Amino acid sequence: MTNPEVKIFSLSTCSHCRATKKFIDGCTIKYEFVDVDLLKGDERKAIIADVKKFNPRCSFPTIIIGEKVIVGFKEKEIKEALGM
Repeated sequence: MTNPEVKIFSLSTCSHCRATKKFIDGCTIKYEFVDVDLLKGDERKAIIADVKKFNPRCSFPTIIIGEKVIVGFKEKEIKEALGM
């Protein structure tokens, strides 16, 4: 079984975002992340538009695991989405 693609939209200053990354690191899952607050200009606007497609409230972390969207650090939901 292959692992689903994982992407995290986060803020560099957010404790819930850091906890999410740390938890997924512990699961030894490869993932991509973007610290939205560190982006500038058009790149930032484009990423925020992407986040709003998954999470209209644009809150963080917004986690995409395969087809599932999880908003916030919800360990149980993350484990389920990862098939753990």
